[in-house]
Amino acid sequence: MTLPSPNLDDRRFQGLVDDAKRFVQQRCPEWTDHNVSDPGVTLIEAFATMVDQLLYRLNRVPEKSYLSFLDLIGVRLHPPTAARTDVTFWLSAPQPETVRVRAGAEVATVRTESEEAVVFTTSRDLPIVPCALDRLATRHSGGDNVDRTQELALARDVPCFGATPAPGDALYFGLTNPVPAGVVVLRLDCRVDGVGVDPLRPPLRWEAWDGKAWARCDVEEDTTGGFNRPGQVVLHLPSTHTESVMVKRPGGWVRCRLVPAEPDQPTYLHSPTVREAEAFTIGGTVDAVHAETVRDEVLGLSEGVPGQSFHVARPPVVPGDEPFVVQVADGSGWSQWSRVDDFAQSGPDETHMTLDPNSGRVDFGPAVREPDGTIRYYGAVPPKGAPVRIRAYRTGGGRRGNVAKGALRVLRSSLPFVARVENRRAAVGGVDGESVENAKVRGPMTLRSLYRAVVPRDYEQLAREVAPDAARVCCVPAGEGEENGVRLLVVPAVQGDDQGRLRFDDMVPPQETLRAVADYLDQRRPIGTRLVVEPPYYQGVTVVASVLAARGTVADWIRAEALAALYGYFNPLTGGPAGQGWPFGRPIHAGEVYAVLQRVPGVDLVEDVRLFPADPLTGQRAEQTTRIVLDPYALVFSYEHQLRVREA
Repeated sequence: MTLPSPNLDDRRFQGLVDDAKRFVQQRCPEWTDHNVSDPGVTLIEAFATMVDQLLYRLNRVPEKSYLSFLDLIGVRLHPPTAARTDVTFWLSAPQPETVRVRAGAEVATVRTESEEAVVFTTSRDLPIVPCALDRLATRHSGGDNVDRTQELALARDVPCFGATPAPGDALYFGLTNPVPAGVVVLRLDCRVDGVGVDPLRPPLRWEAWDGKAWARCDVEEDTTGGFNRPGQVVLHLPSTHTESVMVKRPGGWVRCRLVPAEPDQPTYLHSPTVREAEAFTIGGTVDAVHAETVRDEVLGLSEGVPGQSFHVARPPVVPGDEPFVVQVADGSGWSQWSRVDDFAQSGPDETHMTLDPNSGRVDFGPAVREPDGTIRYYGAVPPKGAPVRIRAYRTGGGRRGNVAKGALRVLRSSLPFVARVENRRAAVGGVDGESVENAKVRGPMTLRSLYRAVVPRDYEQLAREVAPDAARVCCVPAGEGEENGVRLLVVPAVQGDDQGRLRFDDMVPPQETLRAVADYLDQRRPIGTRLVVEPPYYQGVTVVASVLAARGTVADWIRAEALAALYGYFNPLTGGPAGQGWPFGRPIHAGEVYAVLQRVPGVDLVEDVRLFPADPLTGQRAEQTTRIVLDPYALVFSYEHQLRVREA
């Protein structure tokens, strides 16, 4: 968007005359004739004319000149970015055939009297694949898989774990086919045999095979109480769920694994059993973006002259999966005009145009008179009278799209067999368009780099321009053996749950962001420099601590506050001593945990602290230590902190 010019003094001729007449009434009350025929009024009008000309010149300096200079060096206001979230479509009932939710399906928040609905659009097709239970198997810790399908068919009680349940025991469910990004219901008939476990907090973890490892599944609902009563388990499977072979049978495999219990969490003394089991698909999840798609919008008719401008009806324009294309009618149909950053390299016959996403202005190439008197055309000119239209564009974006969990529940598209929709996590990534004040601060930095990436700060600044939704950007040298290499580490802006806990999958920036940053910097890096744009390495950390509650305090409240403090301090976005994100490469000390917990209101004494390096992908913990050393450009990631609160 072109930088707007300020109006330093908005007074005009008539206002100056009126002000002077009011002063005359106050300072010289004997002057009573204020008509235009009075010589004094004539002098007032003459001076008002000269002052009006001075104000006209004043409005062009100094801030106006400053913004004009910024406009000359190519500083433009950044457009808003669109928030993203995952949207789950729930079927009205299990279907025998695949239900497809096409890309572009719209969901929205509830419209109120004071606020318009916030609309999100799905980014890709979502096939909701049906499934059924084909196999059941068990595996004891350190043993082999045992097929239990025949026992289940005979309605016998199948023990889920070993005779003495131990961490690592698992119950495997073989689906007839993989269900990537699907919502699967396991309906189970269980007996009350899992003695010792808390039905509200069973030490279980549901996982699905993704072709390389077991990926964690989100549990929507578990009415079995940890296999202690008849009920159902509703699982959200990862999008990477794929077919694998187990007990000599291919299928989409899901397992429930017994994990080590937390210090205050009871575990199984005897194995629970399953007598009957069935599986079916009840929904699917797909990513959506805060934007509406506008198709086949007519901008107007061409005048057949260079430098024409048109405006879209619904700015701003946010990036979409398809490139922004303008179509111009000619004798044989619609010709495609592609978008360029500027017309410096455009020839007189090239069908190019530019777009200002903030204002939605579309410009065609100008004509410039050369020193020798000839006219040079930068880009082709649409024929006179030809209709100009846009095939499709997306409008939306801004902080307004960062809606809360469960806010998207209105279906704006007609989808057969779909009963309802919801977003299970808050939308993140929405950023308002850049302000003029911020552009004024950015101007000197742009002038220093001149849109070229040479030193690390140049890479970071240019990356923030193309990806304003990124929370942190850090430019570091490439690894050993890679000369003339540069790594750009991008940390996305995400939100945690009520305790500040982050999902590890959310810490990977969207591929669109990484691709946009890489393409933008690739055109501005020195020749011969190798560039890699990727997320940083995250070192997981698990804190196991025991605290003594002050007298008269509630243990559950203290546990929640202490866990929130741990997740907030060991956080790549808001953690660290300064609260601005964990510094890259800073080691972790057990002494910091004592300090964090002791500051929690209601904690009388921190009795014990144990620090464990953890792998956020597999969940495996290393040996206890008092200091965790991070790689030079790694960040910390909190993984499953455990806290025991002892009441006084």
